[in-house]
Amino acid sequence: MDFRRIELEDLADQVRQRTVSSRELTELALARIDATNPAVNAFVAVDAERALAEADDIDRRVAAGEDLGPLAGIPIGVKDTEDAVGFRTTQGSALFADRSPASADSILVDRLREAGCVIVGKTNTPELAWKADTDNRIFGRTGNPWSLDRSAGGSSGGSSAAVAAGMVPLATGSDGGGSLRIPASLCGLTTMKASLGRVPAGGPTPPGWADLSSKGVLCQSARSTAYALDAVIGPDPTDLRALPMPDESWRDAVEDVHAPLRVLWSPTLGYAVLDDEVRAACEAAVRRLEDQGTEVIVVDDVFDEDPAVPWLQLSLLANLRVVQQADPDGARWSELDEPLASMLAWVRDTASVTTALESSDVAHRLNLRLVELFHRAPLLLTPTVAGQTPVGSDYGTVNGVQDIAWVRYTYGFNLTRSPAGSVPVGFTSDGMPIGLQVVGPQHADVAVLRLLALIEQVVEVDRPCRYEP
Repeated sequence: MDFRRIELEDLADQVRQRTVSSRELTELALARIDATNPAVNAFVAVDAERALAEADDIDRRVAAGEDLGPLAGIPIGVKDTEDAVGFRTTQGSALFADRSPASADSILVDRLREAGCVIVGKTNTPELAWKADTDNRIFGRTGNPWSLDRSAGGSSGGSSAAVAAGMVPLATGSDGGGSLRIPASLCGLTTMKASLGRVPAGGPTPPGWADLSSKGVLCQSARSTAYALDAVIGPDPTDLRALPMPDESWRDAVEDVHAPLRVLWSPTLGYAVLDDEVRAACEAAVRRLEDQGTEVIVVDDVFDEDPAVPWLQLSLLANLRVVQQADPDGARWSELDEPLASMLAWVRDTASVTTALESSDVAHRLNLRLVELFHRAPLLLTPTVAGQTPVGSDYGTVNGVQDIAWVRYTYGFNLTRSPAGSVPVGFTSDGMPIGLQVVGPQHADVAVLRLLALIEQVVEVDRPCRYEP
């Protein structure tokens, strides 16, 4: 069995019907991790004994005729920014490398466990989830299974690489500036950043990135994404931003999808420089929608300027708070990732008492522009990233030139809290995946999911990744 070739729903059905056991799936995941993780470095902690015990409990309950959750018996990875019982949550930082193992699950992990998932281990992340490439000083870098010398993206790069390499069929992630969409694009997966508050971020500890970050999942397809999200969305009283439960099943919504009447297509958002190969693949996908009868409205200037600075200020202020709480006297700053330390020093020295509110004002104005655009068409298409996949931790390239801004398309939609996803639409000439981003109006998660599913159907992409060690 290859996790990359079967939908989550079908996998869980096999467990419930006892055609395959949860132990067999977990053993397969552990064997796959043993074989591939030494090269990919997607998992940073694995507890085989605990995972097999959880799987045996699932099988016992199936045999007893219990009504198990929708994800019964599915082994998963948990991003190392998320608490899972028995595992340290290091956030990829030396500041937290020696903390005690978590004694309780986060809300997301708890809901996945209640849905029947088996927690296999923790997946890699850049320190404090701060950048779009996954490496850190305690665990090293995660390679992209399509080409191990290339970046897996970030900050959910460990999870995306684990799924793309077939180690597990599902892993958790989060997206504060593109951290689900970027690694999904680079690793050839479909994913969605749900509207802020769809997946609760409450619990005993305040959310680290406040209004920027949405929790989510990484798996192969839009159908599996919708199926997994169905199990974890819904309000929690400890989350101030939680949204009500949707009226319809997201999984059902991606069945029998149809082409929308109109979409917006913006190749640059008004400020980005786009690689020619990325543009060609995305425009070919847009033409396939036109073939389905969709009117495509080209928008050259979604935003007046790149919102990178206000996004950086908010995200860095959030991480500065985390660092100062963990290291009040600043004695351990030398242990931080050097570029992160420099950026934290910049925001510490330049931010004023009104900086966060001023950045939120920018988010408000960006959303006003989206409201205006969505009167013309209900969904916006853009490239997911501007450039080609970085080699190692270097910047991505745009038309052969290294560009620090190779990720410029995602963070604006964290500022606006918009639902947004990424779907594979082709490959660069050297065989690396290219993603197309779909953005929707406030709370229009279902519309985004339906278009992601449609694009999967009408764009012929040879996937998933066939990486073997």
